[in-house]
Order: sequence, then C-alpha cells, then structure tokens
Amino acid sequence: MKIKVGDKLPKSELFHIEKDNSIKKINLQELCENKKVIILGMPGAFTKTCSLLHLPGFIKNYHLATQKGVTQIICIAVNDPNVMKAWGESQKVGGKILMVGDPYLKFTKTIGAEIDKSDKGLGIRSTRYSMLIDNNVVKLLKEEKETAQCDLTSAEKFINLI
Repeated sequence: MKIKVGDKLPKSELFHIEKDNSIKKINLQELCENKKVIILGMPGAFTKTCSLLHLPGFIKNYHLATQKGVTQIICIAVNDPNVMKAWGESQKVGGKILMVGDPYLKFTKTIGAEIDKSDKGLGIRSTRYSMLIDNNVVKLLKEEKETAQCDLTSAEKFINLI
C-alpha cells in the first residue's frame, strides 16, 4: 500500500445508501474529521473471508472499539452502494458499521490497495486491511498478504492494538 502510518487520508468520494434508499456521496475526509475511525478495506461484499470473518468480527467487537474511543467503523469494498447495503443488511450491521462502496476504485487506487483478482473472476479489488484514523491521519494500519486471510486485520487483533 502507498498510504502509511502518519499520512493524511486523501480526498475521496464514496457512495452509501441512506435509510430512505437515496444514494449519497460521502466525502471520507469530512466523515473522519475530528473523529477516531476504523476503516475496513475488503475485497468484496459477500465474499467468503469478508462475510465469515472480517466484517462479523467487527460487528461482534464493536463495543470494544467504542471503549477505545472509536466513534465510527466504516467498511469499504469495491462494490456499488446497493450491494453494500444488501450485504450490511444480511450481516445485520445495524448502526454499528457504515457500509460504503468504492465502485470506481478511486479511494482504493489512491491509497495503493488495488489488487488484480481476475484469475478468480473478481477483477480489480481491494486488498484486505484495517486502518485506524484519528482526525484524518492514519495511526495504525494492518494489511494482509493474501485477501483470503484475516489474521492481522481481524477485529480481535486490530482492536487490541489501539
């Protein structure tokens, strides 16, 4: 990844489906301003490791993150916002995790997290990472070597490092 601990989040627009089903563009810098936020980078909605380990771990351990001062958890995947909404509903994220799409890979490419998974029929996706942001500055970043792994980026390990 190009982004490193100490770097400021780049200007980025992502997409989210609101409760009224309207599509909202989200300015990631504005969302993270004056807040302590965990950003979860996932290869894709409904993929095995994302759906069985990474996202459920942060749902289950949400209270531990808030005890460490985290005010929001954002899940970003290279999917459109409709898919992200459906995935969030299927995972019962409720108000714990903001599900946003990066369908054009603008944020993913800017931070250097893109990976070619065409051999698995997925196209260009994101690597798996967990990132702690404090007032738009990267304070902690863990990235998996393989997207099928969720060791360094798991909620249990990542939240423990905060």
